[in-house]
Order: sequence, then C-alpha cells, then structure tokens
Amino acid sequence: MDVPGPVSRRAAAAAATRLLRTARVPRECWFLPTALLCAYGFFASLRPSEPFLTPYLLGWDKNLTERQVFNEIYPVWTYSYLVLLFPVFLATDYLRYKPVVLLQGLSLIVTWFMLLYAQGLLAIQFLEFFYGIATATEVAYYSYIYSVVDLGMYQKVTSYCRSATLVGFTVGSVLGQILVSVAGWSLFSLNVISLTCVSVAFGVAWFLPMPQKSLFFHHLPPSCQGVNGVKVQNGGVEPKPSRVLVLKVLWNDFLMCYSSRPLLCWSVWWALSTCGYFQVVNYTQGLWEEVMSSRHAAVYNGGVEAASTLLGAIAVFAVGYIKISWSTWGEMTLSLCSLLIAAAVYIMDTVRNIWVCYASYVVFRIIYMLLITIATFQIAANLSMERYALVFGVNTFIALALQTLLTLIVVDASGLSLGITTQFLIYASYFAFIAVIFLINGVVSILKKYRKQEDPESSSQETTS
Repeated sequence: MDVPGPVSRRAAAAAATRLLRTARVPRECWFLPTALLCAYGFFASLRPSEPFLTPYLLGWDKNLTERQVFNEIYPVWTYSYLVLLFPVFLATDYLRYKPVVLLQGLSLIVTWFMLLYAQGLLAIQFLEFFYGIATATEVAYYSYIYSVVDLGMYQKVTSYCRSATLVGFTVGSVLGQILVSVAGWSLFSLNVISLTCVSVAFGVAWFLPMPQKSLFFHHLPPSCQGVNGVKVQNGGVEPKPSRVLVLKVLWNDFLMCYSSRPLLCWSVWWALSTCGYFQVVNYTQGLWEEVMSSRHAAVYNGGVEAASTLLGAIAVFAVGYIKISWSTWGEMTLSLCSLLIAAAVYIMDTVRNIWVCYASYVVFRIIYMLLITIATFQIAANLSMERYALVFGVNTFIALALQTLLTLIVVDASGLSLGITTQFLIYASYFAFIAVIFLINGVVSILKKYRKQEDPESSSQETTS
C-alpha cells in the first residue's frame, strides 16, 4: 500500500495541474482550426464564374444547346447529389471529416478544370457528377469544426464558418460582374480565376488538424477527456462502437426526433421548400437567358446573386429581433411566406422583363433564407449535436429525393422535358401547394389551441396526464 506523503501529494498536484491544462486545450486551440476552415470556406466559395455558368455553356466556348444544358446536363447534378449524400454522411463521420473536406476541394478542382477544357455532352455530364460530389461533401465542412473545439465555442465558430462562405460567394459574384461588365473579361477567364481559388482552398485544407473524435463512429464521452483532444479512460482509448450499433443509434434517434409534431412540421416545410428552392436556383439562369439572351445584351447575373445574398443576410440577421409565438403562428407564417415565394416565381416567369426577373429572384431568395433560418432555429432548439446533424441530413435527403422526382418528371429528357417557362410555372404552383398545406394545418392548430383555452378542464386533464 502506498503511504501518503509529500511526494505523492506533489504528484497529485502535478496531475491536477495537467488535468486543468488539458481541460483548457479545446478552448485555447479553437482559433487555428477555425481560421483555417474559414479560409477554406472563403476560397472554395470565391467562384466568380458561377453566376455565369449557363451563358458559358451556351456560348461559343462549349456551344451546347438549351435542351442539352437544361434537360440532359443539369439533372445529373441532382441525381448524383442524392445518391452520394447518405454514403458521404456516414463516410464523413467514419473518416473524421478532414479526408472528406480534402475530397470536396479536389472535386471542385476537377469540376472547374473540366469546365475549362472538357468538350461535348458526355464530358460536361461527368463534370456535373463531380460537382455533385463537391456539394454532397459540404457536410464535412459544416461539421468538422464541432470535433475540434469545445462545446461552448459552437455558436461562435458556426457563425464564423458560415459567414466566411457567405462573404466568399458575395465577393466572387461582385468580382465576376465587375470583370465582365467593366473590364470586359471573357467567361473563360472567370473560370480560370475560379479554378485558382478552389485550388488555394484545397491547399489550405491540408493544414487542418486531424480530429481525434467524431459524432458517431468515434464518439467519446466527456469523462474521457485527454491530451490534445484524444480522450482516454483507465489508461486507454475507449473502443469504437460497431457499425451496426451506430446505425441502430441513428435509427432510434430518427424515430425519437420525428415523433415531435413541431419538429416534424418544420422539417416537412424544410424538405418541401428546399426542393423547390434548388430547382429555381439551378434553372433561373436558363429563364434569364430566355428573357434576354447573353449573346445579344449585357447580363448582370453576378450583381443579382450578390445583392440577393447580402439582402438575405440582412434578413437573417433580423430574425433575432422578431418577436412572435412560433408555436401558435409558425405554420401560418410558413403558409403566407410560401405564397409570397410562389408569387415571386410566377412573376419571374410571366413578366417578360429581365429587371422584373432579377427583382423577383432577389425577393424569392430573401424570403427563403429568412424562413430557412427560422426553421433551422426551431428544429435545433431542443436537439443535441448528434441529432442536429441527423435531422438536417435526413431533411436534405428528402428534399433531394423530391427534387429528383420533380426533375425526372418535369426536366429530364426521358420525362416530359418541358420548356423553361413551363417549368417555372410548375415551380410557382408547387410553392402555392405548400402554402395551402400549411394554411390548412395552421388553421387547425390555432382552432385546437383556442378550444383548449376555452375548455380549462380538458386542458388541465391533458397537463396532468
């Protein structure tokens, strides 16, 4: 038996000091990975050619037809994104984020290299597949930071990372518009800049520290905190959970989350509206080309994208000051705003004026960004970090599944292969349908709530039960 003495007390004090130091490591070391991830997000989003993708594909550089671009090329992104999303979600956690972030950077490089030099329908379809990989792997970017910083820093680092991508996209859009309208640069030159920026992002990603834990496959409880984020317990690393166990946990969490009616309501709107949002954003450049061809007049796609992003960011910032009982009026708000979105898409489609199209698109994006922020807050308010990732992953997957179905029926060459103006009429009707669904649901919810208030006995019985 060890006899307590000055030596053992000094050893215990030293051990306590080491424990306090290691406990402070996550909070002290948040800056470097956050700065690197923000730099990666900024350069990966700094793509001045993106607002001019459709004019570039239809122009003399690629010389593709509208049918090829809208009905045979763009749908490939939707299909690849859907197929890759769930495997990438699991691989991101299993590989601990950084390898998947690197894969995203590499996919962006391949996408823009092919955009510069690939020719022909089949090559551009392969390009869209690689872009599908790049968008599917975004989950690694937005979840990486949670594995290397302390829980108390989540809100701060999340705002930094999302702001970096927002600023990068805005700067890229403005830069592209200035270079095209003022400096007279070619769209090919804009793609060279985009390729350079995503290459810089890929280089930055190599310096990201490799996380030692993840949300599911490498999850370690706080009681096992160790040095530099490696958590130990009783002298060893906690064994990794089996893959079957991880899937069972995911399934049980899925059932538990979606058994909540408020969460289910906001998630349904998330999935339905995101499906329509993707379709409008993906094909709006085609509608602008239909209204005013870039071959015969100057286009301002970059300026419009930048304006809609900035104004949307202001609207998102204002969400924090909105005082409303979302449990009572949330569904009615979703209905009204979905109706406004439907009106904006309808006006964009029917009024054959490019400036009206631009203005309607800005309104459309502002309302969507406002509502999706509210939905994000409402869903995440009572979820743990693990369930947060699961719910948003499932919602995105459902949105992509619906978008795939809509693309197959409306856009794809093997489906109806409708013209761009008819497509947007359908998208406007789609958002109007969402508005009707939530109007009915909202009225029913409000009536039930007021009946409970008028009948205090039944209300007290429900509270007791």
